[in-house]
Amino acid sequence: MKTVSIWVVLTLVMASCTNRILDFTMVSSKNIDLSRGASFVRGKSRVTGEDKAHWIILPTSYGSIKEALDKAIESIPGCVALLDGVISTRYWYVPYVYGQHFAIVEGTPLIDPALSQIDQTYPTFGIIELNQNGGVTKIKEITEAEFNEVKFRKLK
Repeated sequence: MKTVSIWVVLTLVMASCTNRILDFTMVSSKNIDLSRGASFVRGKSRVTGEDKAHWIILPTSYGSIKEALDKAIESIPGCVALLDGVISTRYWYVPYVYGQHFAIVEGTPLIDPALSQIDQTYPTFGIIELNQNGGVTKIKEITEAEFNEVKFRKLK
């Protein structure tokens, strides 16, 4: 009986909940050139973006839906919006101790091929030079050891 009481109290103390906020057909936080809308391509797999806020003692902030949406869109090169998706929030909380609040956005990416560079293959380890407009001018493949040397030199 004592063990059951402890489990019931722990279950009540560690509260958690998920709320479905919105189902959407199309959503974006980016500027979209709709004049090229006919050339947009629907992505093949769904993407998810998540933003998290920490609660210490009392709930003080909440995960941002805009940040979660930005993370989902920016995870796919050339993505300008999400289609047929869901926005939800989730939290868990141990009262007066600690908790977390999450904003979650999931959907199918809408890709503008003019913005994506999906057709171009990049090496696993490489140095890519860009021009002032952000276009690729040179790609040089390097070894993993050379990559780590450059990476750790930049961190120092």
